[in-house]
Amino acid sequence: MEDIIIHNENKVKRHGFHLWGIVCTGQYGPGIIPLSLYCTRTEPSVRDFCYLNLWRCLLISKQEPQINEEIRDKELRVIGADGTQLGIMSAADAQRIADEKNLDLVKIAPQATPPVCKIMDYGKYRFEQNKREKEARKNQHTVEVKEIKLSLNIDTHDFNTKLKNALKFFAHGDKVKVSIRFRGREMGHSEYGYDLMKRFADACAEVANIERPAKLEGRQMLMFMAPKPNKPAKQ
Repeated sequence: MEDIIIHNENKVKRHGFHLWGIVCTGQYGPGIIPLSLYCTRTEPSVRDFCYLNLWRCLLISKQEPQINEEIRDKELRVIGADGTQLGIMSAADAQRIADEKNLDLVKIAPQATPPVCKIMDYGKYRFEQNKREKEARKNQHTVEVKEIKLSLNIDTHDFNTKLKNALKFFAHGDKVKVSIRFRGREMGHSEYGYDLMKRFADACAEVANIERPAKLEGRQMLMFMAPKPNKPAKQ
């Protein structure tokens, strides 16, 4: 609880549910104190109220949709398993229809008036949903920034090796940071560094763009390049 923060004590006493907005945004400012510090110096009733509402909000944020007997609303707008609108009816009637089809009644829009429920195979729905999420995570690619280190006295073979590695990084969808470290008297010849950077960028021009041009920062010159977006194939 040490990382959770809240606003001044008066706000907490008046609006305990304001805690959730602070937990979500993580905003700091005047009058904001750690929840643990606040709870150690306030009366037990207010402290318990804070923890109770915070816990309730955390539960709501992770809550699964209500299904079957968990649904206790007086009226529901019901959608059939095939997508047809079955109209507005009581929760008992909707549950009876779901039971007759050996399916589940799932609340899909609790904020609507009346709440919207759909008849479906909830176990199958959750299985397919988890499968889609796993597939999305599997196909997701995190862009990384790879570094290519050059030197002013680099020979042709080493230059081509570095270039080959950079082209592999671009093909994989990663960005590349090209760096040159100046040593000793090399600082007096920064123009050679700009020429080397231009040579490297020109060699990658077909597959990558310069995201940030070469710039000297202290004893190091940096240039950032990113792969060109894939063009859709012509029909």
